Amino acid sequence: MILGIETSCDDTSAAVVCGREVKANIIASQTELHERFGGVVPEIASRRHLELMLPVLEEAFAQAKVTPEELTGIAVTQGPGLVGSLLVGISAAKSLALAYQLPLVGVHHTEGHLFANLLSDPKLEPPFLCLTVSGGHTDLILFQAPGRYQLLGRTRDDAAGEAFDKVARAMDLGYPGGPAIEKMAKRGDREAFPLPRGLSQEETWDFSFSGLKTATIQTLRKTDRIADLAASFQWAVVDVLVERTLSAAEGLKIGQVALSGGVAANSLLRSELARRGEEKGIYVSLPKLDLCTDNAAMIAAAGAWRLEKGERSGWDLNAVPNLPLPTA
Repeated sequence: MILGIETSCDDTSAAVVCGREVKANIIASQTELHERFGGVVPEIASRRHLELMLPVLEEAFAQAKVTPEELTGIAVTQGPGLVGSLLVGISAAKSLALAYQLPLVGVHHTEGHLFANLLSDPKLEPPFLCLTVSGGHTDLILFQAPGRYQLLGRTRDDAAGEAFDKVARAMDLGYPGGPAIEKMAKRGDREAFPLPRGLSQEETWDFSFSGLKTATIQTLRKTDRIADLAASFQWAVVDVLVERTLSAAEGLKIGQVALSGGVAANSLLRSELARRGEEKGIYVSLPKLDLCTDNAAMIAAAGAWRLEKGERSGWDLNAVPNLPLPTA
């Protein structure tokens, strides 16, 4: 029975997980707070985490119908992320671990996203290829076994979610950009504008969205067809994500592909990856929508495995904003 705590960016989350059963997964969003700024303001985010942490924990325990005394461990996001936000979650985790004499373990945020797929899909077993795509990450990772990961490709500039946010801001569609562009794109023609696909001339599994973002913003200055441009931009992002992911799966002869991260909630990305995967005979696992965004259930799942193998974090556990993904 593991308590997970996640505060890497602007979502305050606490969850209770037992095996692959999610007993509670409470997520308090700060979207409305940051919307007027067009993005997350780190200082405001960390202060809001302080206000939300205890109520979120209380709601998680109430929904799971457990008490802290029934827990067997605590897992918390150590990084990467915003240092102030991370410190709020780590401080809460340390306090509970000390008060109830529970083992504590720090978890890599991206490793949590990988484990979210195992919570969503009981049929999914390693090895599998996972596309983790969000505002801060666009990574293609081979999940060989728990704790054994190989980074096959990543963005060389903007993450996909970051590109969505910047283009949505330029279009005056609001924040967060992904849902705003997706809504607008439903009214447009995705073939209207021939936007570039980054690194299309290279044999690589890396991604690049900076050129696409720039081309879209330049096109925006010459047209009032916002819906068509939003649809063309979204299609360019999804097309590249799906093509690179399935190319890597075929190249490595991996028959299972998973999706994770906030952009994994995008309906076009989900449907296109599933459709093209089926055409190629590749099993595609799509996470539940509440496990796409930053959430504590995924942290609890990853932490449970690390605690089970005997890992423990000391009281000197600290936030690491640029924490590298563990590979062994």
